[in-house]
Amino acid sequence: AFVNKMNRVGADFFRVVKEIRQELGANPVPLVLPIGAEDEFRGIVDLVNMVAFFFREPENGTEPKPEAIPEDLLHQARTCREELLEAVAEADERFLELFLSGETTAAELKAAIRRGTISGKIVPVFAGSAAKLQGIRSLLDGVVDFLPSPCDLPPLRGTWNGQEIYREPSVEGPLSALIFKIQADRHVGKIYYVRVYSGILRTGETVLNSRRESVQRVGRLFRVHANERIPVEELRAGEVGALIGLGEGQSGDTLCDPQAPIVLEAMEFPAPVLDLAISPARKTDTDRLSRAISALVSEDPTLSLRTNPETGEMVVSGMGELHLEIVVDRLKREFGVEVIASAPQVAYRETLARALDFEHKLVKQTGGHGQFAHIIFRIEPTPPGTGLEFESQVVGGRIPKEFIPAVRKGVMEAMNEGPHGFPVVDLKFVLLDGSFHEVDSSEQAFRNCAAQALREALKRAGTIVLEPIMHVEATVPESLVGAVVGDLASRRGKLVGLENKGSTAVVVARVPLAELFNYASILRSLTSGRGSFSMRFEHYAPLPESLASSVSKRAVPSYTG
Repeated sequence: AFVNKMNRVGADFFRVVKEIRQELGANPVPLVLPIGAEDEFRGIVDLVNMVAFFFREPENGTEPKPEAIPEDLLHQARTCREELLEAVAEADERFLELFLSGETTAAELKAAIRRGTISGKIVPVFAGSAAKLQGIRSLLDGVVDFLPSPCDLPPLRGTWNGQEIYREPSVEGPLSALIFKIQADRHVGKIYYVRVYSGILRTGETVLNSRRESVQRVGRLFRVHANERIPVEELRAGEVGALIGLGEGQSGDTLCDPQAPIVLEAMEFPAPVLDLAISPARKTDTDRLSRAISALVSEDPTLSLRTNPETGEMVVSGMGELHLEIVVDRLKREFGVEVIASAPQVAYRETLARALDFEHKLVKQTGGHGQFAHIIFRIEPTPPGTGLEFESQVVGGRIPKEFIPAVRKGVMEAMNEGPHGFPVVDLKFVLLDGSFHEVDSSEQAFRNCAAQALREALKRAGTIVLEPIMHVEATVPESLVGAVVGDLASRRGKLVGLENKGSTAVVVARVPLAELFNYASILRSLTSGRGSFSMRFEHYAPLPESLASSVSKRAVPSYTG
């Protein structure tokens, strides 16, 4: 932990340490003693090595030299070091023996702190001012000395062709690296951020993207510091860097040695739950907006883009209000595109209410070749998350095989918008029988027939509107739990759990996303600014019938971003 802003009015290092223990339930162990506070903050005492570091002008990040501890601080420093030794001894049995014998060295103390940090038994605490680069070097030294390195991790687990594969985190082994982020750059194209878990990734070498099963060539490699990219020839196991010039890739893809393929466990990204219809403020920016949105979608797996077939508007889907606000801001700030955006709308879905057998025939004759298609099918609801299940039971050439994929395309087209106006999910479509015409039947005819048929069948069978349910965790003062729980209940929320952490409590609930708009402001008001919350998508659930008839008719205001 790093206690920041020690140079500000009201700074109190030991009060913050106490709050970490009380509010977070952690075991904070100060490794430094601040010298002064607020305007008088001028240095720190390193309690491990028992030396002082003074911050003198100019404060440009130059390394301070170790000095003797001032006489007026020596007694307090010795007391704090004794408390440090006792705290570490309680957390580490090996160090306890040394402590009781009275023979401890700085190296042994560092090793014990590291073991305690990795096990989670202690939390080292540093202090300084990040804005003035004061205390940052000791913090970074602590990162190196006490946090786990890749070598402390167990062998990396992956798969290939259904078999588990293990890789040691070593430069000696075959290459295995994971793309964890993609950034679109107007000048160099896509920048792929990678972490190398084993082996060495070299400039110009050929690697296998095992998730896509495609061989690609590595362009240029960089080590990244803030907005600075430093060219390097290789990235070794345990390092994080960026590469440019890769043919294709997405977040979660694995780059590995073609002779030793492995697929690493990819990150799972939740489905977007909030929609935002956008259009350019100036018609001349239509193409620029399309390119900009595509760039943002390519780098953010939780963002998706589709076009409304009725209005022609682009609809961006994301994880929440803030997520979509940032998208609008980036379009203006990074791409120079002003947009008109609707208010965010909940991404409702529809699913089939009951199974139904249906028959539909498409006959059109407008001179010359017409259109003819005839299908008999059954639709059934399926478990949540299964998507579309398409099955053909047609036999005897009643429908030529080349027309079956067209039927599937028509089904997928009709599922884009159900009777309530929302995408249809979790549906099984079984093509049972049908007929065709030697001259007038075509792929387009069967596609149109399937789309029309499914739309009619969905109306006949009926659909259930589904709404996204969010997992909400609100951290609030214990005295205000009742007010927060009552407010969540008024939002159709269901309490899942309640955990006390000292003077605070964590309220866990499942709440419909539609009831959480502007909830951050509401929670701040309820708790006088002392409450915070986080939420994530959990599942879709049926919307109450009393609300289902109104959601598709809701008027939507718009704003300019």
